[in-house]
Amino acid sequence: MSKTEALQRVKVAKINELPQKIGKVIKIDGHDIALFHLSSGKVRAVENKCPHKQGPLAEGMVSGEYVFCPLHDWKIDLTSGEVQKPDDGCVKTYETEVTDGVVYILL
Repeated sequence: MSKTEALQRVKVAKINELPQKIGKVIKIDGHDIALFHLSSGKVRAVENKCPHKQGPLAEGMVSGEYVFCPLHDWKIDLTSGEVQKPDDGCVKTYETEVTDGVVYILL
């Protein structure tokens, strides 16, 4: 069984309904997930709270593959979830997939 087959695909949006560089909050099983359509065309998903003071990352400014927390400007890598040094921390990331214009989060 491949990794993708072991994961549940949850349809969350249509790619053409996601503005680039603007976060969107998706709720799945009681979890808030921040979804981002990057200017590169990629879609990234991370838990919607900064590890510092639980700032809502979906409201943050996006630059390249990073989001800046709107509360204290922590820079978070949307691929790895790692906070840029000198700050320290990590957010949960979710694998995404776009098929026929539909965005899925793999859980």
